[in-house]
Parts: sequence; structure tokens; C-alpha cells
Amino acid sequence: MSSVGLRRSIQPQLLGFGIRRLSSAATSSKLASQLSNRGVLSVSGADSKAFLNGIVASTIKDHPFYTVFLSAQGRVLYDVFIYPYFTDGRPGYLIDYDNRSSEATPILSLVKRHVLRSKVRVREVSDEWKVWSVWNSTPQEGSFPTVREWRAGRSGAMEPLYAENEHGLDPEYPQDTIGARDLRAPGMGDRLLVRAGDKPNVSCDITQDEDFTLHRILHAVPEGINDIVPQQAFPMDSDMDLMGGLDFRKGCYVGQELTVRTYHTGVVRKRIMPVLLSLAPSSKTAQSPFEPDLSIPALPVHTSIQAERLANASQTSSTGPTRPRGTGSLLSNVQGVGLALLRLEHVEGVERGELVMNFTQMGDKGTESWIVEPKRPTWWPVNGSTTSE
Repeated sequence: MSSVGLRRSIQPQLLGFGIRRLSSAATSSKLASQLSNRGVLSVSGADSKAFLNGIVASTIKDHPFYTVFLSAQGRVLYDVFIYPYFTDGRPGYLIDYDNRSSEATPILSLVKRHVLRSKVRVREVSDEWKVWSVWNSTPQEGSFPTVREWRAGRSGAMEPLYAENEHGLDPEYPQDTIGARDLRAPGMGDRLLVRAGDKPNVSCDITQDEDFTLHRILHAVPEGINDIVPQQAFPMDSDMDLMGGLDFRKGCYVGQELTVRTYHTGVVRKRIMPVLLSLAPSSKTAQSPFEPDLSIPALPVHTSIQAERLANASQTSSTGPTRPRGTGSLLSNVQGVGLALLRLEHVEGVERGELVMNFTQMGDKGTESWIVEPKRPTWWPVNGSTTSE
């Protein structure tokens, strides 16, 4: 089946964790997409583990994992996956990163800047390796949990507590496959590195980038420069704690000071979360299903989202300003569903029926007003599933 036909056959179905997933009429139970916006960097040599440990926000592990490069000011530069890999018999790592230009220093220059006397070799290998995502087109079965245990900080930051057996790929993959389960959210599937020109060595139907974008939006997973803006985004605002990309007990890495201080003494006031988009006036509500609408085009990313107080808001809130302070930002979106960076106080106001979020833009018939309905993912932590520090 062609990727166009595959997209047209997509039908949303409700997952157990409260967000919609993609089910298709494809011939295989798995869908796969090569991610054109991701490149691969190689770091190898005797000191490669200690070297990387000093410049990323997670402890280097013996299995592939998700993490982040931060600036000295604690802002995100690159969200990455790191894969242990032996190069020419030497220990090393392959790093899957967003290869689009941004305000961040190019990753090759960024990593080389820290080499100094470390016995490492850093090189670009995007021509040799390609990044793929593989996910189930049918409800996922097996040991992958949809309800997690969490460690909570006083700031509102959270860390998922993974079991060791969660990281490995299913036995259907060959033993030499480079990859792991994508643990950023339940149901995300697998993240793989595949030799250029090859395809994942597992039965799957090939889809396009847009299908993966829709897949991760439906699972509340931000990724890359459109969602996590380099040199601007803070890691907790960008859900990197929820997705397992931060280690708050690790010491001595670039960006540690502000990140750990925020975890212990700050407050997380913003989050990236899924949103349902519809033209005003809209009949959609908080109870409307979170599902794509093929009639809605992709809307400009980083459009400013306003919160406004409803005229029929409760008496206790009516004394507040008509337009609460602060704005949100629309991020990746496709077919009427998207991600947005939102102030949590605004989200709570919408959930209480006191606020509405919207933005305007020029359309075919002049200025259009769009309603933004936030959808809090139910795989996020709830009371009773967390342990406090």
C-alpha cells in the first residue's frame, strides 16, 4: 500500500491511556517511517563514555536511551537518542539528533568543543546511518506498561521509573539490530538506526514523516526544533523529565546547575501537551475525541496562543483580567491535532470552564479565529502513582 493510501486509511481508535492511536488497513501489524529530519553523529574512543557523561543530562547507559544536550544556562540545544556501538573495535556511541539548522551551534562543532584532551573521535555519519521509528498499527500487547510509577520533585518535575526489561527490542528483531523501545510515552514503538539504503529488518509497512508526526502528537511526544526550540526551551517545560530524558541525581554536566535547582526549588509553570484545533465558532469541547481531521491543514508553528476569560465564568474568577497574562505557542500540528507549549494555569482555567484559548491567522476568506482545546494525556502521572523526594 502506498503511503498516501495508508494515510487515507487511518482510523483513530481510543487507547487505554486516553489518547488516540493510528490503526490502518495496512498488511503488516507494524508501521515504519524513516525520519528525514534526524542525523547521526559518532563518538568513539577509549574515553567516549566519560566524555559524553560530562555533556549530556543523563548518565551514560549500556543500552540506547533518550537525553538532551543543554546550554550552560540550562536551555535545550538538542534532544537526542544515544546508542552504544563499537566502531572499528573501539567502544563508542551513535547519537540521533535533529539535523535542521537552528540557533544552536551545529552539533559536530558543539561536541568537538568539549574534546580537549579526551581520547575520542567525533565525526558525522548521517550518510552511513538513518533514523527510523517503528510502531504497532494494532493495540500493543505484552509487557510494556501503560501505567507508570513516578518520582516527583517539589517543583512539579517528574521522572518515570523504568523496569530494566522495558528497554530491549522484541525478539522479532535480529540480535544485531541497533535500537531500543522508545520509552518517551507508552505506545511510541521502537527507535532504530539502520544502514543507509536498508530498511528495518522486521515486517512493516513504510509510511512518511507526516505519519510519524501524527503518531507522536497523538502520544503527546514533542521532538526536534519545531517543538523544543533550541536556545529557548527549558527541559521541564518541554516534558523532557516526563519522557525520561533527565537525571536529577547526576552531577557535573553542562547545564546541570539551573536544571537541578529548578527541580528542587523552582516551579514548573508550562508544559507541552496535545491540543485539538478547530475554527471558531466550534462545537468541540474538552470531551471531544482527540482525533485527526483530514480537512484541516497544517497551521504555522510558533503561532502565539491567547487565553481569554469567558463571559459566563464563575463569580470567583470574574474579577480577574479579561485576558490572563502570558501566552502559549502552537508547535507541530497536522490534521487538526497538534502540540502546544501552554501555561498550566491557563490549561486549568480551560478545564474549569473559565477560559478559552485561541489564535487568529489569515485564511482563504480573511482573518480566521482558531479554538485551541488542550488535552491532558492520561499517561501523565496522577496522585497515587508518584513517590516524592
